[in-house]
Amino acid sequence: MKNERIEECVDLVEKWVEKKEYKSYEPFDGLSSFLRPLTFNKVYPERILQQIVRQSPINLRPILGVKPLESTKGRGYMAWGYLLNYKRRKEQLYLDKTDRCLEWLLKNRSPGHVNACWGNHFDFTSRAGKLPKHEPIIVWTSLIGQAVLDVYDTKKEKKYLDIAKDICTWIMNLPREKTECGTCISYVKFTQSSIHNSNMLGAAMLARTASICNDAEMMKVAGDAMLYSCSRQRDDGSWFYGEGPSTLWVDNFHTGYNLDSLHLYIKYSKNIEFNKNLKNGTEYYVKNFFKNDGTPKYYNNKTYPIEIQCASQAIDTLSLLSENDEKLLNVANKTIEWTINNMFDKEGYFYYRVLPLVKDKTPMLHWGQATMYKALNNYLLINRTH
Repeated sequence: MKNERIEECVDLVEKWVEKKEYKSYEPFDGLSSFLRPLTFNKVYPERILQQIVRQSPINLRPILGVKPLESTKGRGYMAWGYLLNYKRRKEQLYLDKTDRCLEWLLKNRSPGHVNACWGNHFDFTSRAGKLPKHEPIIVWTSLIGQAVLDVYDTKKEKKYLDIAKDICTWIMNLPREKTECGTCISYVKFTQSSIHNSNMLGAAMLARTASICNDAEMMKVAGDAMLYSCSRQRDDGSWFYGEGPSTLWVDNFHTGYNLDSLHLYIKYSKNIEFNKNLKNGTEYYVKNFFKNDGTPKYYNNKTYPIEIQCASQAIDTLSLLSENDEKLLNVANKTIEWTINNMFDKEGYFYYRVLPLVKDKTPMLHWGQATMYKALNNYLLINRTH
């Protein structure tokens, strides 16, 4: 697909998000419904309500009283996208928009925590238990942290490095599972939860910050975390979501997080011992998560549902990893073309998901608009330099 068409979509998404004042729906926001009292605060009924809202091909949220919400990760990705847009266009207004998003994030960090960290704006219940709104998680916090570090690299202002260091202090204080082969940083602070993508995202944030601050302890924790996940990479190059019996699946966007994180860790730590893991993981990713026409599959062993998060993360990951292999930009372009042709609305937003017989056209914020805005800007910036 030609860059001009991609540019057009980027501009339309930007206008749509700003018109909506950075508020929209998210896949797992169903517990914000007025029906929640009928779940009696029990895990299983809450999961049913949440999944009914998530899985329905018709958007039930307006009927069930679920309102468009702010999103910390959405605002973080928009800040990231604005910065990339500035790098492409050199227009000051995009730096100004980046700063405003970061200011909002600092004002809306998770309450009750000394250090900068972020969570959802809604309650979430899963097989692992309950996650209250605003409870910070390492995934959101680390990704926002990478955006902050990109701003620091661009502007060289100490205040951004101070934010990154504050984020890393929170990560360093998380529980860790110590094993004979590596240490896993927890997904959340209130209990040990060992998940590969969150562990690797935290490690990448620590390593990048440590490389700037020359912090040996931080770099060691990052290396131990990467050892944990890389030593558990499967022989075919894939990772399960986690090591527990209820987490043994392989999906697109979490694999993308893993690869992004490993690439950044190697880049900033200068530790090449995991080069083979990155190479094998990348080969597996390209071979198993894309159809010939660029369609981004959700799972390694089945295509549907095709979710916008899989598309956006795929474009972002392939663009980033093109530093190692330029041919990955061709795969990214195919995915962009398929996604715009099949999941982009003329009103300027991307649909949530494609099912075998129907499209769920619900506009999500971070799970769609913000991640695609960042990914497409990243692709345009990197593709221009090749």
